Amino acid sequence: MKIVNSTEIDISEIFRLYKLATAFQKERFPENQWPEFDKTLIEEEIAENRQFKLLIDNEIACVWAITYSDPEIWKDDDGVSALYIHRIATNPSFRGHNFVKIIVDWAKDFAKNKKYIRMDTCGENVKLIQHYKNCGFSFLGIKKLKNSVNLPSHYHNADVCYFEIKLSKIDF
Repeated sequence: MKIVNSTEIDISEIFRLYKLATAFQKERFPENQWPEFDKTLIEEEIAENRQFKLLIDNEIACVWAITYSDPEIWKDDDGVSALYIHRIATNPSFRGHNFVKIIVDWAKDFAKNKKYIRMDTCGENVKLIQHYKNCGFSFLGIKKLKNSVNLPSHYHNADVCYFEIKLSKIDF
């Protein structure tokens, strides 16, 4: 198992995993699921080395993106203190491997000089909230965003769950 940056060659597989994740969301949580993401967004993340993949036997088992600033969602974002994890999508062939915990461990190492690792999700999914808590996140609560016009459509009029890991000085 290894974690590396995604490349342009991976774009079709990233979108395949997003579509499978969206179908899974529709099945389990019909009130809220991902929209179809813009290819330009993924290309920019890849160019900026912010799109990652977890490989098992050279097969993409999971993908996710990161940002270093997320002020539309996190009002206290100062642009330097946190690493934000977005759009974790698991290859169905690899479900059940607890990749979120693996991503958290990776993020703790990757987030040098950061105070927080943060993540959010839309909708009040009790099982997902507990899963993220089991992976080390503190659940900070649920809020409705006041201004989501610049965000993907699944944030519009959505209840957003906030998660955070406070890194100790030992972690960075």
